[in-house]
Amino acid sequence: MPSHVRALPPASPGITGLWRTTRPRDFFRQAHRLVPWFALSAAILALAALALGLGIAAPAVDQGDAFRIVFLHVPAAWMSLAIFVAMALLSLPTLTHRQRLSPILASALAPTGALFAFLALWTGALWGRPTWGSWWVWDARLSSELLLFLFYLAIVGLQMAIEDPRRADRASAVLTLIGVVNVPVVYFSVQWWSTLHQGTGIALNVPEAGVAVSTLGTSLMALAFAAYTVAAAMARAENTILERERRSNWVNDLRNANALG
Repeated sequence: MPSHVRALPPASPGITGLWRTTRPRDFFRQAHRLVPWFALSAAILALAALALGLGIAAPAVDQGDAFRIVFLHVPAAWMSLAIFVAMALLSLPTLTHRQRLSPILASALAPTGALFAFLALWTGALWGRPTWGSWWVWDARLSSELLLFLFYLAIVGLQMAIEDPRRADRASAVLTLIGVVNVPVVYFSVQWWSTLHQGTGIALNVPEAGVAVSTLGTSLMALAFAAYTVAAAMARAENTILERERRSNWVNDLRNANALG
């Protein structure tokens, strides 16, 4: 075991302990152990999803091979919504109980959420060009997803602009709770308004024999994106914890162990 891990204080074992802990130092120890496993899982799941999506899945009846972008577009859109909801849930204890770990996790999720919102918009444009004849239309789904992306950027920018971490956490939490109102708008936009965007459903216009493969491939990519989100957020949170707890005894012990190692 690396010396810097041995220097950390005891923590509850296993992934269950990770989600129960509220102390940054306990989270740090668990995250340090789990990040490589989540990253490896993300890589394996993504490769399996791409193999299904690009090599095995049947093309759509009316869109041909252009339909294959669904294996990136739909999971990315799902994650852009799920991450924002997670950030909103983490923002509540930040404002009500001034919990130390919650804002760290929320801020760690924001850049990854922005990445997936951008990926959803970019792959949507690639999909829209051959199917709609345009890279972009001011469709309800596209416009609300763009607004979600801008909320992500605003939250990241707010964290960077305010020097006091506590003030930055509270301001970001308020903005997140305002922005989360847009999440159901994105999801239900195709039902609430008449839009060019196709309705919900992974395998629309796919031959019946290929529905199972399309559904499995999209689900695997969603799991890959979820595993990547956890790995990236935990790695980012580790750095934030070290920065915020730099005057703590356990961080000093960690530095000494690294120096000796």
